Amino acid sequence: MTSARAAAAAEEGPGAQAPVTARAGAGASGVTGASGASGAKASGTEASGLAAVPPRSLIVTVYGLYSRSHGGWLSVASLIALLTPLGVDEQAVRSAIHRLKRRGVLEASKQDGAAGYALSAAGRAILREGDARIFRRERATLADGWLLAVFSVPESERNKRHQLRSQLTRLGFGTMTAGVWIAPAHLYEPTAAVLRRLGLSAYADLLRADHLAFGDLTEKVRTWWDFGQLDALYGQFLDTHGPVRERLRRGEGRGTGSGRGEVSAGRGEISTGGGGVSAGRGEVSAEGADGFRAFADYVRALTDWRRLPYLDPGLPAELLPADWVGLRAADLFFALHTDLEEPARAHVTAMLD
Repeated sequence: MTSARAAAAAEEGPGAQAPVTARAGAGASGVTGASGASGAKASGTEASGLAAVPPRSLIVTVYGLYSRSHGGWLSVASLIALLTPLGVDEQAVRSAIHRLKRRGVLEASKQDGAAGYALSAAGRAILREGDARIFRRERATLADGWLLAVFSVPESERNKRHQLRSQLTRLGFGTMTAGVWIAPAHLYEPTAAVLRRLGLSAYADLLRADHLAFGDLTEKVRTWWDFGQLDALYGQFLDTHGPVRERLRRGEGRGTGSGRGEVSAGRGEISTGGGGVSAGRGEVSAEGADGFRAFADYVRALTDWRRLPYLDPGLPAELLPADWVGLRAADLFFALHTDLEEPARAHVTAMLD
């Protein structure tokens, strides 16, 4: 699979966030990728290439992480309050919400007179599909076998062919030949669910298989998946979020600031050196600052991470390069999750309540 096609598929596919009652993650539609977007900027930070992340991606991260404890609904005002300090202005938030509504992920509704958006049934289904994927630590084994997706679509319905290819790429399949795609066998259930939900099941057969012969399987997987792209993306994740983990190890708090201890984000400035947060309308305690920094670090890390398990489907460790960078990136992400998930959630709960 080419890097361009994989990146495009990742942009369309589910990213994921942890549900509110468990450590497992989530998924979402149209949430990943590295394309630029107006309205997203974060100067003075080292926590993420946030300017390259579409506001839509950050919004779905927030919905996946926090909305389900509020019935799947968040007010527009709450989203703006949460995302403005991350460098996403009000206009960008509203524009991204409307795009998610058009894509059927969110539905407009009011609660107690406040305008907001709830997850649609499709949005909830997408999040459920992604729950186990993003926070799955186990890799497949050779004994598990493989899942083959075989399809043949008439030329008169070539749009279905394109949709099938896009969805299989998004799910992490590699390409054996034009109409035969391969993935670890554990992806059967999510693959079947997606194909049914999108009305594509009539065009494909899903088969379990073992590789019996011929050739070196380790070499073959390098032609079925783009290891060069994965290596680059995992390396970017380590470079971007590794410094956050190092600060946490040094006991320097859950900060997102640069070495100068400041985060400039459009309408507010967060000063971590003085123990307070000035955000345009007043000051927040040091505890509140720690909560915000944990939230910012966690949302940024999760938004950057969640596309990766869809490009890397958990291939058996025996088939991976020595000292595979993806394993180190996973260790980093789960360490950040352990450190940041609870204080980030406490910050959002205080904001929403």
